[in-house]
Amino acid sequence: MRQTNQTQVMEFLLLGLSDDPHTKKLLFILFLGIYLVTVLTNLLLMCLVQGDSRLHTPMYFFLCNLSLADLCFSTNIIPQALVHLLSKKKFISFTRCAAQLILFLIFGCTQCAFLAVMSYDRYVAICNPLHYPSIMTWKVCAQLAAGSWTSGILVSVVDTTFTLRLPYRGSNSIAHFFCEAPALLILASTDTHTSETAIFLVGVMILLIPVSLILVSYSHIIVTVIKMKSAVGRLKAFSTCGSHLMVVILFYGSAIVTYMTPNSSKEQEKLVSVFYAVVTPMLNPLIYSLRNKDVKGALKKVATRNFPCRLEICH
Repeated sequence: MRQTNQTQVMEFLLLGLSDDPHTKKLLFILFLGIYLVTVLTNLLLMCLVQGDSRLHTPMYFFLCNLSLADLCFSTNIIPQALVHLLSKKKFISFTRCAAQLILFLIFGCTQCAFLAVMSYDRYVAICNPLHYPSIMTWKVCAQLAAGSWTSGILVSVVDTTFTLRLPYRGSNSIAHFFCEAPALLILASTDTHTSETAIFLVGVMILLIPVSLILVSYSHIIVTVIKMKSAVGRLKAFSTCGSHLMVVILFYGSAIVTYMTPNSSKEQEKLVSVFYAVVTPMLNPLIYSLRNKDVKGALKKVATRNFPCRLEICH
């Protein structure tokens, strides 16, 4: 213990996911691989969107912003986790912990907002295709993107204020592998009911309200798609929306378990956090690229331009 009960905690001990040396080595290899894939795929997706004029549409503009949020979200957590998996000292200063919490909330909440915005974009594209160009103008897209980033910042300010304003004078051991509000509140040296209530209410706004908007959007989309006479049109619509739905289910499902179920166990919270903080940022670009003909076409175009090889030469 590095402080007494009368002294404000100046650093925290992150207990991590495991104390077993063999398990820690396996986790290091797994996390490193996931992080490298996350960085490469998100950067590749952003470069493809920027470099291919066919992808200069609102949907890919929002997808590019989502990839940026994913990349920053992952970078805020995984590099430090990798260092601690190889280090005997797993301490993090109060200031660094606060910074990690702030950035975690900014990028995580921005992801929530962009997923809702993307569902609205798909709703307009499928349910009002003739009015899509006049509704989803670049000015509107810029406003929606700015609003998404702003919402992430505002939620972060509220949550971190209610978390860090509390006194921390007791134990400094965080049962987690990064600084997250629920894990920190457990260590507070005073009643946390007000802070927990405020964070829960903010969680309702940033999680359940966007989910509701997404459900409403896709309810209208499903009704519209069912009414389509063309089987090709139905298949294309479901294919376009399928990628987005998969990402929504993966991200929101795991986040709601953490922030909307306060009675969940510490081990359950850590496992769920691994999924939405480590795995999901890697899956997002893979899901969108593997299921999207436009992205695959842009990737093929880049590969052909940079590695020209005629069939007769290659074969």
